[in-house]
Amino acid sequence: MSDIYGYSAKTIDGDDQSLGDFKGKAMLIVNTASKCGFTPQYTGLEALHKKYADKGLAVLGFPCDQFGHQEPGDENEIKNFCSLTYDVSFPMFAKVNVNGGEAHPLFKHLKKSAKGVLGTEAIKWNFTKFLVDKDGKVIRRYAPTDTPESIEKDLAAVL
Repeated sequence: MSDIYGYSAKTIDGDDQSLGDFKGKAMLIVNTASKCGFTPQYTGLEALHKKYADKGLAVLGFPCDQFGHQEPGDENEIKNFCSLTYDVSFPMFAKVNVNGGEAHPLFKHLKKSAKGVLGTEAIKWNFTKFLVDKDGKVIRRYAPTDTPESIEKDLAAVL
């Protein structure tokens, strides 16, 4: 697939959702974790969501427990944590794997489309971010250390 609209994923509430539902929107897709040093980035992600949702940005969170067992809870625990601790209102999805043979097909596509340092595909840690334009094309990968605030300047190009 050349764009991401053919992929679907389970929401944090267990419903299937097509990424085609976000057609015409720019997306910031993030693998998240509740017990990570980067977890406070939820604040910045929520701020981007609130500031740019009306301009066509969708922030999408995909919890992942592949890095240091930093997302040990089930979907209900993750949902409650995100809501109560960070007042997250952007779409959250069920836990996924982002690396290895069991990696979610969406993340296989994202990694192939926007390689990491030295051309590697593997995601190195929680809060790796992928910017997708309104046509469903992956534009850029950001490292976990790239804060949502530092990404904001790149949003103008896709909104």
